[in-house]
Amino acid sequence: MFRVEQLRARLPLPRRVEQNRAITTLIVETGEDVLRTGGDHGSSLARQAAAPASICLLRLSALGDVTHVLPLVRTLRQAWPGVELTWVIGKGERRLLDGLPGVRFLEYDKKSGLAGMRALRRELAGQRFDALLQMQVAARANLLSAFIPATRRIGYDRSRSKDLHGLFVNERIPDRPGIHVLDAIGSFCEPLGLEQTEVVWNLPVPDAAFEWAAQQWPDDGTPVLMVSPCSSHARRNWRAERYAALADHAAAKGWRIVLCGGRSELERTTGDAILAAMKSPALDLIGKDTLKQLPALLARADLLVTPDSGPMHIANAMGTKVLGLHAASNPRRSGPYSDIRYCVDRYDSAARKFLGKPAEALKWGTKIEFDGVMDLVTVGDAIEAFNRYESDHQL
Repeated sequence: MFRVEQLRARLPLPRRVEQNRAITTLIVETGEDVLRTGGDHGSSLARQAAAPASICLLRLSALGDVTHVLPLVRTLRQAWPGVELTWVIGKGERRLLDGLPGVRFLEYDKKSGLAGMRALRRELAGQRFDALLQMQVAARANLLSAFIPATRRIGYDRSRSKDLHGLFVNERIPDRPGIHVLDAIGSFCEPLGLEQTEVVWNLPVPDAAFEWAAQQWPDDGTPVLMVSPCSSHARRNWRAERYAALADHAAAKGWRIVLCGGRSELERTTGDAILAAMKSPALDLIGKDTLKQLPALLARADLLVTPDSGPMHIANAMGTKVLGLHAASNPRRSGPYSDIRYCVDRYDSAARKFLGKPAEALKWGTKIEFDGVMDLVTVGDAIEAFNRYESDHQL
């Protein structure tokens, strides 16, 4: 039997979740499966709150996390169309989001250190924001925030704080344990008198990117399993031969296999190892797309297999289903936001093996990044999740 609940944040109103090509609304659970499913149940609510003239967002990285910030930007813009939004962001993340309407980006290169922080302060000379939303708790981001003039400095609740975060803020978001990262970021509007009840991404993807993606393989009705094998956290990555086994299983059932990834040496060597272990042909696009083309490429897939990574969250924002591979991280906190039905979840097994306690006994957000943790995700687990997708979609 299906059980319909409100979303993880347990706010008093249901939320609408809108992707670039799909709309979902409420959580539907079948056993351990979680899906946000369709409907139209309201929009962002502005309580009786004075509109600020200017807001600065501080979230430098990573690709998945800045994707989580987009619904907050939409919430702020919908409530206050005239507010000036400035976003201090990392270099690569800026490339992904370039063209986002109504936002001025200020790029900070992490390699620039204190010199880059001073340069940012000079660029902001004469400005003082009504509010700074300090959405990153790492020491570098905390220090950087001190160079941004703002009256209200809103940060994370104490349970999520680290690296002296509390010294750099004068207000905090509500402490809601057990929610997704996107929901925690969305709650940064609450001290301002808003509630994020509608989750809308609408990544800024140019037409030229969709045209490039359309040229990579024929639109002949063959279902596409896309493999994005690498996370920036190496201990979250799965073995190449296991990706190959899953890909061969899909290919034997008539699927087209496409590999994607960036230009790093790790991604290239992992891709080569997958191709060498596969018995079936695959289209290798690793290192061939740009960050602006990546969302369009992911949108062409029927199913993406990936560890906890930026492409996971970008694909979800584009409406593509994700076969997420989780042992080092909890899919209910950092998995694909809209639908985790096709994720492999070995987080509890990892907690018991490496930390000696069940996942429910861990602090929310605990990462279990140990050597060998992803070996808990078997080929059989991934094939079972793949077959579940096929069954649900009658393929």
